[in-house]
Amino acid sequence: MGKNGSATSKNWFDQCGELYARFRPGYPNKLSEFLASVAPDNRLALDVGCGNGQLTLQLASHFCTVVGLDPSADQITNAVPHERILYQCALAEKLPLLDKSVSLVAAAQAAHWFDLPVFYKEVRRVAVQGGIVALVSYGVLRLEPEFDERLSRFYQDEIGPYWPAERKLVDTGYTAIDFPFAEFPTPSMGIRLDWHLDELLGYISTWSAVRRAKEAGREDILLSFADDISEAWGDPSIRRSVTWPINMRIGKI
Repeated sequence: MGKNGSATSKNWFDQCGELYARFRPGYPNKLSEFLASVAPDNRLALDVGCGNGQLTLQLASHFCTVVGLDPSADQITNAVPHERILYQCALAEKLPLLDKSVSLVAAAQAAHWFDLPVFYKEVRRVAVQGGIVALVSYGVLRLEPEFDERLSRFYQDEIGPYWPAERKLVDTGYTAIDFPFAEFPTPSMGIRLDWHLDELLGYISTWSAVRRAKEAGREDILLSFADDISEAWGDPSIRRSVTWPINMRIGKI
């Protein structure tokens, strides 16, 4: 058992679902700035699979109207409100927008769940001529070097069997998916945060593989990892660097 005790570990993966919004990392402002700069105009942006509205909110600083869509009513309920944002429960494969009305169609950390051929058909229907489609994802987090080996073993080997198959698409930055648009290069971007221990473990608790491991009765895997990281971390109030690479596939309609 780590010196911070198994009680801390237990609290980590017993977090309530509504804390998803608290622990998921936000995107840098330069992402929404870039997406707005390549869109043909700033009239209407669409964020598909918007979750709690992290990217949606940023896009509202650059577009007159932003529509955030997610199939989860819980996510929409917890989405951050804004006067220029319209949230709605809807599927990526059935976009509730008019033909030729959208300047930017974005999907952040969501496209791997879509029926892509159907989604792409809908994108072509709702996008204006010259409109932009952007599939954004962030890769596996990186910790300071002394924690990376333990994190990698947990991610790949211990909970690896519990990841859905779609996760591989995220790990490869969506490079393996079909993207039938006129694609162009994107700038290098990343996310960097300074987190204390509870924030790190809270974020990891939102992983689908962690939830599936728990449902399978493998709490021992989760407790072992949390105790090991807690012991190596030391004082849980210490803030340490956490980073994620941002990957994008961006094309013109």
